[in-house]
Amino acid sequence: MSHAQTPHARRSHPDTARGQTTDSGTPGMQTPETPDVGDRIDVGLQRILKRETRSSRAGMAGLAAALVIAACVYALLESALRAIGQPPWLIDPQTAAERLIALPGGISPLLLGSLGGVVAMVGLIFFLNAVLPGRKSRHLLQDPRAGVVVDDEVIASALARAARTAANVTQEQVMVVVSQRLVVVNVRPTSGVPLHEERILAAVEDELRKMAPSPMPSVRVNVATSGVIGA
Repeated sequence: MSHAQTPHARRSHPDTARGQTTDSGTPGMQTPETPDVGDRIDVGLQRILKRETRSSRAGMAGLAAALVIAACVYALLESALRAIGQPPWLIDPQTAAERLIALPGGISPLLLGSLGGVVAMVGLIFFLNAVLPGRKSRHLLQDPRAGVVVDDEVIASALARAARTAANVTQEQVMVVVSQRLVVVNVRPTSGVPLHEERILAAVEDELRKMAPSPMPSVRVNVATSGVIGA
């Protein structure tokens, strides 16, 4: 659990300055309003929380840069070999350009379609990583004095304890998976002991309301059809 603590900010009260008067009875000079320090702190806190809950794009950006650098280095190598009259390392640049111009001639349509699908899928992955906001497996908890970021594993552990207590089963019979918008509670009952799915759902939802994570996920309970033998 990571905390981003917000220091207490003292705020000025301009109403008291407006009510002051001089000894002669004339209104006193108003003091200039200062920027709201609390607002600046809130903006800084929001930036910290956003950095803690969103994943970095450094990995994908580094991979894309490495691919572009490798392609440029290879093109430079082949061009240098052609300039000094040496045989190409893999394929001559002029021959590669002629084959690209001649497409789709000389290549099986099935192979060409497969290569096009692979290239389109790789491009779509890079495009989605560049456009969509990345999310870490974390949630924000409401706190009036601090910004609290909690890993989803911690939330899953607390919800599993609540479900285990409501179902009266062992730790091995409950598994909770927490995602950004959904909590899935999987319960394996003890053979011969009926389970009340509504009771488990109510216990998990009550624990979730006490924690108040943001965004608030919905809860789904799955009770296995096969049970385990009790000790």
